[in-house]
Amino acid sequence: MDYRKTAQEILGYVGGSKNIVSAAHCATRLRLVIADNSKADKEAIENVDGVKGVFEASGQLQIILGTGTVNKVFDEFIAIAGITASTKAEAKEAAAEKQNWFMKAIKLLGDIFVPIIPAIVASGFLMGIMNALDFMNANGFLAIDTSSSIYVFANLFSNIAYTFLQILIAFSAAKAFGANQYLGAVIGMIMIHPSLQNAYTVATEGVQQTQSVFFGLYHIDMVGYQGHVIPIIIAVWILSVLEKKLHKVVPAALDLFVTPLVSVFVTGYLTLSIVGPIFVWGENAILGAIQWMLTLPLGLGSLIMGGLYAPTVVTGIHQMYTAIDIGQLAKYGVTYWLPLASAANVAQGAAALAVGVKSKDQKIKSLALPSSLSAFMGITEPAIFGVNLRFFKPFIAGCIGGGCGALYASLVHLGAKGTGVTGIFGILLCLNQPLQYIIEMAISVGVAFVISFMIYKDKEPAVKTAATETTVEKIEETANVVEAEEITSPVNGNVVATAEVADETFASEMLGTTVAVEPTDGKIVAPCDGEVMNIFDTGHAVCIATEAGAELLIHIGIDTVSMDGKGFVKKVADGAKVRKGDVLIEADLDAIKAAGHPATTMMILTNADDFSKVEKTAAGTVTTADLAMKIEK
Repeated sequence: MDYRKTAQEILGYVGGSKNIVSAAHCATRLRLVIADNSKADKEAIENVDGVKGVFEASGQLQIILGTGTVNKVFDEFIAIAGITASTKAEAKEAAAEKQNWFMKAIKLLGDIFVPIIPAIVASGFLMGIMNALDFMNANGFLAIDTSSSIYVFANLFSNIAYTFLQILIAFSAAKAFGANQYLGAVIGMIMIHPSLQNAYTVATEGVQQTQSVFFGLYHIDMVGYQGHVIPIIIAVWILSVLEKKLHKVVPAALDLFVTPLVSVFVTGYLTLSIVGPIFVWGENAILGAIQWMLTLPLGLGSLIMGGLYAPTVVTGIHQMYTAIDIGQLAKYGVTYWLPLASAANVAQGAAALAVGVKSKDQKIKSLALPSSLSAFMGITEPAIFGVNLRFFKPFIAGCIGGGCGALYASLVHLGAKGTGVTGIFGILLCLNQPLQYIIEMAISVGVAFVISFMIYKDKEPAVKTAATETTVEKIEETANVVEAEEITSPVNGNVVATAEVADETFASEMLGTTVAVEPTDGKIVAPCDGEVMNIFDTGHAVCIATEAGAELLIHIGIDTVSMDGKGFVKKVADGAKVRKGDVLIEADLDAIKAAGHPATTMMILTNADDFSKVEKTAAGTVTTADLAMKIEK
């Protein structure tokens, strides 16, 4: 591959060096922030030699090149463009600055809600299961001892995240705003203090107590903020502003005492007296408007939103939907938004599946099929950006399928008891209406698949000139290559399902056949004999060429490039010959987790298409002596 030619073509198709705001790369992707998106020809970029996919995310144009390639193309790219390399963090900052206020607000909501989704999912799943058990017990399908400790404890745990949700939101919001997270948690506690009447009882009991504020200027209802989201976010923002100002003006000797006291008291008073009442009214108005739209006659509102859901994923607006789910759960006891999202997500998966089934291009098949599976699990980015938007017609087919599924969901009043998970596993949140959920999925998948299959066509292959010399060179290079090879695990730990990896690129196996391991220690070793092609400066990833011609990427953790090498010690250098079991990198797992990153370690066969047979181990415990992957020419 001619890395310089690839870099030149990419630079030309993104609009030249004057259109580049920032350029960086991670282990697999070239990350560009460009000034004018209209000048970037993504379709042309996808056809550049070495490019495996192109998508936009978080204000960045991300070009997937794969390991051992991206760093070489990047070096040529910045040299040709005459620009300075940026870190991944700098690229993200540049992308954020480029976004308008609306997109910045949406990103902020994502930063607040994404970290707490696991807690919401856990409670939502358990709540759905308990509701289903209660239904079956009440109707004689099961005989359950409701006095048993398992049942009592499970019932207790099922709503815990929702009971104290305001504390979780406040804690996460404080981090997003740069405030002390524990002070943020205190603000969340204030807003659901036991001395305040529980908001859920107001409808049946009425307001029990009021309080005059601002020296008798007016009265407020002494009611908690259970089920509310926006007032808490605004309150924590006020806290962050006060705290930062006070840190600057309060003497260092008094800062520890004065700043927390004043910040919490002033924020708490303003929240209960002004912020809370105003924004509760605003939040209820927004939820009412959404609910009105979703309940339009004949399901027309849901049809429209189901069709438009995927385009909002493309723009990043979907990050605000968790707030809508939580608001609906608090007000109605169920969320009607999550079934709509499930319909839209599986429809995009079905559209990508149709492409994979119909296409005769092996590269497209290898991308479309795993991407569709990821979408059926609720992770749609690989299917949308890697397949459907690339050919566009499948994307439209997915939108139509999502709209049809959402229409049915509206007609049968399908609601979920929790949030956080869509797709196949979303049924666990809809166990009160399982049949309706299954029918919704079937409609979405069926419509999207049929339409996508009918309208998709492979592009006519371009006529290429003979490349005899190149072919001869490749034959000479591979003449002495081993025909089969056994590759062991690079780390001790537990193999997990690839689809469960918390990064859509790895989860979809977009880069190649992937084995994912949750490590129990930080010693990363060579899984076979070979040569170190590239070990990244940050120490979070290493590329190895094996004797059988396999190109392996070992990537430690998710998004750990942002750690800038902290917690990683490199034991080898580029070009080093290694034997199986040689230590490549020592990683500090505690440091990775403290930085907020999953420690999941991926071993990826990036040139899987070069092999006729690739087998990988099933989930389970592995050591560095155990087989992880077997390949044959």
